[in-house]
Amino acid sequence: MDDPRPFLVYLAHHGTAGIKVGITAEERGAVRLLEQGALSSLVVSAGTLASARRTEHLLHAALGLPDRITTSRKRTARRDPGTPGQRADELTATAESAHALAWPEAQERRQAQPVDHTPTYGLPDGGVRPDIEVTALAAGCVISGRIACRIGTDLYLHTSAGLLLLDTRQLTGWALAPAPPGAPVTAPVAAVNHPETTQDALF
Repeated sequence: MDDPRPFLVYLAHHGTAGIKVGITAEERGAVRLLEQGALSSLVVSAGTLASARRTEHLLHAALGLPDRITTSRKRTARRDPGTPGQRADELTATAESAHALAWPEAQERRQAQPVDHTPTYGLPDGGVRPDIEVTALAAGCVISGRIACRIGTDLYLHTSAGLLLLDTRQLTGWALAPAPPGAPVTAPVAAVNHPETTQDALF
């Protein structure tokens, strides 16, 4: 807690999965947001680490903002991420609510503009709906395709079997080698279910 670096308090928009609050060292820039796969973000304040923690807790308690969103919810939200304008409006409204609170000392409010991260990932406004996902890896497995987009640790590939989702954390510890052009996918995969949600009638 005695880290002398300035820390940012940010809002990260994950589409229909919601908006979360978090903190990161200012020198890291947008790296933390890209690591977690935020679709859009907005910085609300900057200051010491201790005050950033207090501010994060304040926004969690007063506005109900979570400090984490599960990977499964993020992936579901990428099916229909909405538009940059929609996310920007929601981030701005949430930031205004945050700035109206009694602010902790040593945190300076910032009137930052929302930043859209989807161009960095290559995520289209229409979203991504993978057909299959890699479930495991074994020696000699082949994963071959054309990159559709990369979000956080998730890699989406166009393959002969459809759009494939690969959690790149599965690659840890494996030696990689180039696959021949057009090689079929031989890694174990499973179909990805996309249950359609419908709103129940009130009466």
